[in-house]
Amino acid sequence: MELNRSAMIDAAGVWRYCRLMARAPILQLTDISLTFGGDPVFDDLSLTVQPGDRVALVGRNGSGKSTLMKVMAGLVEPDRGEVVSPAGISVGYMEQDPDLSGFATLGDFAAAGLPPGETYRVEMAAEGLKFDAARPVATASGGERRRAALARLLAEAPDLMLLDEPTNHLDIEAIAWLEDQLSQTRAAFVLISHDRAFLRNLTRATLWIDRGEVRRQERGFEAFEDWRETTWAAEDEARHKLDRKIKAEARWAVEGISARRKRNMGRVRALQALRAERAGQIRRQGAAAMELDAGPQSGKRVIEAQGIGKSFGERVILKPFDLRVLRGDRVAFVGPNGVGKTTLIKMLTGEIPPDTGSVTHGTNLDIAIFDQARSAINPAVSLWDAMTQDPSMAVSGRSDQVMVRGQPRHVVGYLKDFLFDDAQMRAPVGSLSGGEKARLLLARIMARPSNLLVLDEPTNDLDVETLDLLQDILGEYEGTVLLVSHDRDFIDRVATSTVAMEGDGRAVIYPGGWSDYRAQRAETAAPVTAKPASVTEKPATEKPKAAKAGLSFTEKHRLEALPAIIARLEAEIAKLSEFLSDAAIYTDAPAKAQKATEALAERQSALDAAEEEWLLLAEKAD
Repeated sequence: MELNRSAMIDAAGVWRYCRLMARAPILQLTDISLTFGGDPVFDDLSLTVQPGDRVALVGRNGSGKSTLMKVMAGLVEPDRGEVVSPAGISVGYMEQDPDLSGFATLGDFAAAGLPPGETYRVEMAAEGLKFDAARPVATASGGERRRAALARLLAEAPDLMLLDEPTNHLDIEAIAWLEDQLSQTRAAFVLISHDRAFLRNLTRATLWIDRGEVRRQERGFEAFEDWRETTWAAEDEARHKLDRKIKAEARWAVEGISARRKRNMGRVRALQALRAERAGQIRRQGAAAMELDAGPQSGKRVIEAQGIGKSFGERVILKPFDLRVLRGDRVAFVGPNGVGKTTLIKMLTGEIPPDTGSVTHGTNLDIAIFDQARSAINPAVSLWDAMTQDPSMAVSGRSDQVMVRGQPRHVVGYLKDFLFDDAQMRAPVGSLSGGEKARLLLARIMARPSNLLVLDEPTNDLDVETLDLLQDILGEYEGTVLLVSHDRDFIDRVATSTVAMEGDGRAVIYPGGWSDYRAQRAETAAPVTAKPASVTEKPATEKPKAAKAGLSFTEKHRLEALPAIIARLEAEIAKLSEFLSDAAIYTDAPAKAQKATEALAERQSALDAAEEEWLLLAEKAD
């Protein structure tokens, strides 16, 4: 059908309007103010999220990251201001503590709200995130519930995803799967995470919360630290200039005001204004004053494990394994959740015995343990009591002091070194955030000397600054470190050797950190260690053997479902194309034309992706 010139001009206008609308914000916060009965969390905050944004939301623990995300999700009502999202835009939020009441299984919860025929999305997410969708809600752990909430969000595929620490409770393989999913999505997302590698690989913009102010930079997390240091340096310079000006004006006031009182009161008022400006500036929170004391030196040989193995019933956790840990080694233990990393650590430290083999400790060992479950801290007691009632820290006859590396210190002063304030001292431990609980446990560990430090998932919930400081401290620590972590960046920065638990009871030693392990693992098929080895020795290797991967259960289900999806998309494209072929629609109903044009582009893109996916799966199945 031919279009006349007027209709063509109107159609071009609609296309320009569509392009303009594509750049319109999908979420806008304007003049947001929020308090919780004290100082403002945010005041006059404004920000926007654009289509396709991939944003890192960063800031110190307690700065308000999670609160801001809940405001964006509509779960927290601001005291003042507006949160606006255009009609038809869906916003999804991954709940930290999801309410699963009313659902029989994790899969039922994750699939709630999906149309019939779309539940395969939950099956795919369950496979990637490694949780059993059929597990009853009543027996599910907190980590499994969080993974189900994340699967629900991914399956719903909203226009904007708000993700608060999505990698917590995920192992490295599941983190890699999630990273791949987010890298391919067309949706916008805002991401809070302690995992620096995850943030670097995914984000293109950064929102930084600092003392109630939110700054935005159109660069991903990789550029954040340079941006932060540049901003702080400029702030320090401006403060220094203001201090010099106040000092000069104060000198003038002392020396000359008596002779020129009436004529220069304006200058006096200006000095008062400068002082008010200086007093109103909010100081940056300093870094935690963390310190590790290695205490008496251990023997050169710290741990010698020979032929140790462990099984629980018919399940083999560890086949006979040899490991020698020397003084000063930093050994990381990696592998999927449930593979037995913590069990191996407990055998090496003597907490549980191996079924086979032996573990010999060197001389003068003094072990400190950072527990992943934070079980060393009673959530019902106050921070004060958590420190003073610890037998290893108690000072005889004093209920207000703790022993810190051999010297008594007031409990309040010591906890302030770890960024706790006066108001928190009598608060229950259970009221702390995840990052604050981690800092409290570090305060207990660092109060006494140790020469063997066991860190089981220490990076969960810690902010970037605290992670950097912890890394620096470990670099200067003269003792030995055993580290369990899923944080690839932290492992690379800290570990000198990596023990990979690769399933079926097999553990293999690799020199270097995570990246070194992955590079070596790519070159080997089934590496084995043939003799007792130091963690600095490279294991024997075999060449890879070709194997046909085949289709997983989820892939088979997807291959069967794709023809129907493709047929549906083709039918929708035909209807939209017919609708848009009428030139009058562009002038009589431009809003409908715009929506139909956007829908047509979306359906065509989805069809292309579905056809490509079908071809890949069909080829893999042959």
